[in-house]
Amino acid sequence: MSVLDNDREAPPGARERKREQRGWVWYDWANSVFPTSVITVFGSLYLTAVAADAAIADKATNGPHPCPSDGDGGTNKLVDCQIGILGLHFQAGSLWGYLLAVATVVQVLVVPVMGAIADRGQHKKRMLAISAFAGATATALMAFVAGTNWQLGVVLFILGNIGYGTSVVIYYSFIPEIATADERDGLSTRGWAFGYLGSGAALLLQLIIYLGRDALGLSEGNAAQIAFLTSGIWWAAFTLIPLRRLTDHQKAHGHEHGAGGVILGGFRELGNTLKVARAFPLTLAFLGTYLIYTDGIATVANVSAQYGSEELNFEDTVLITTILIVQFVAFAGGVLHGLVARRLGAKRTIMISLSVWVVVIAAAYFVQAGQALQFYLLAGGIGLVLGGTNALSRSLFSQMVPPGKEAQYFSIYEIGERATSWMGPLLFAAVAGATGSYRPAIISLVVFFFVGLVLMFFVPVRRAIRAVGNPEPSIL
Repeated sequence: MSVLDNDREAPPGARERKREQRGWVWYDWANSVFPTSVITVFGSLYLTAVAADAAIADKATNGPHPCPSDGDGGTNKLVDCQIGILGLHFQAGSLWGYLLAVATVVQVLVVPVMGAIADRGQHKKRMLAISAFAGATATALMAFVAGTNWQLGVVLFILGNIGYGTSVVIYYSFIPEIATADERDGLSTRGWAFGYLGSGAALLLQLIIYLGRDALGLSEGNAAQIAFLTSGIWWAAFTLIPLRRLTDHQKAHGHEHGAGGVILGGFRELGNTLKVARAFPLTLAFLGTYLIYTDGIATVANVSAQYGSEELNFEDTVLITTILIVQFVAFAGGVLHGLVARRLGAKRTIMISLSVWVVVIAAAYFVQAGQALQFYLLAGGIGLVLGGTNALSRSLFSQMVPPGKEAQYFSIYEIGERATSWMGPLLFAAVAGATGSYRPAIISLVVFFFVGLVLMFFVPVRRAIRAVGNPEPSIL
């Protein structure tokens, strides 16, 4: 029995639905390479290095301000060198942080409108294809960022983020169209698990090239460029599978003609959705709860390498191994969450998962410096709950979305997640700065999971599903 097809023989209508579901999960496999390989592993180091090289080169023509002299102890390229754009100057080491912030703002402005357009039209699958291939192309073109041309990398990364964010929102919006109320938890967890397996496989191949670069006659930069190219190709190639199996289910709304009419209709639809959303306070209550604990999840994922390097004194090989452990254990964790949710329901399983998060983060405080096995076990614990928590949140939210508004609500879901993603890093940095240690900083993140657990207990999800007019799953 395959992880992609764990259903028994079904009647003809159900068989077609299962076929779409099997194709749908492949987009998790396809797109997960972008947040894992491009954002988490290679993007930060490579674009920051290119920006620092640009600052050093700029010193010769624009005077001494970008970097201090290369002599007398050397230059800290990541901190001391400055780059400029639009008359503004900032440290090369700050580029990645500013770039992530700008990319998030652009997504906030673009993705909700694209979701509204997708809900109004009859060509949701076409929009998925356009956004996915555009994002994949921008990612592959990052391989041509070289020398001092960090500005090209900035533009391509932002375009890749737009393609990723838009395609994910449209992808999520297919869930209510291809799965019944009782099928959504299993579908979402299979997709999320499959995504971790795919991104782990791609990252493993890229890290083999990266670690063996000397034997292959490659520089560190060349290995990163190959990672960008293979990420784009991977994303585009595996997107072909869901595009072959998914079909457009919705009917067009309104009578707009031409691109201008569709875009204006999308803006009107989005405005109407934001007004009507207040009529479903229980859906918003769940969304608010999700935004709290998912910020904790994202923060743990983003600071784990820093915690391992700065507090626990691990070498890069240990950190790389840890990333791979998380990816592949998360696959098993996603499948496990789906099996548990089938028996206990999504809400109870999420609450169990959040409880495990509290235990895992508390355990991180006691990991001893230099003890790689302890860190690997911690990574296994994180991987066990990393994918499943978000996967069940995705499927549960799909139950609370008014019919015909799926892409718009998932736009709010996705953008809300990004708009609140500053809270965890801010708390982590503030506690680390106040105490001079990352140990109290890491354990401070328990608050996100504990508060999320308490709030989830009080969210009446069955009433929320009834309020939007959706059928209730048998187990919740």
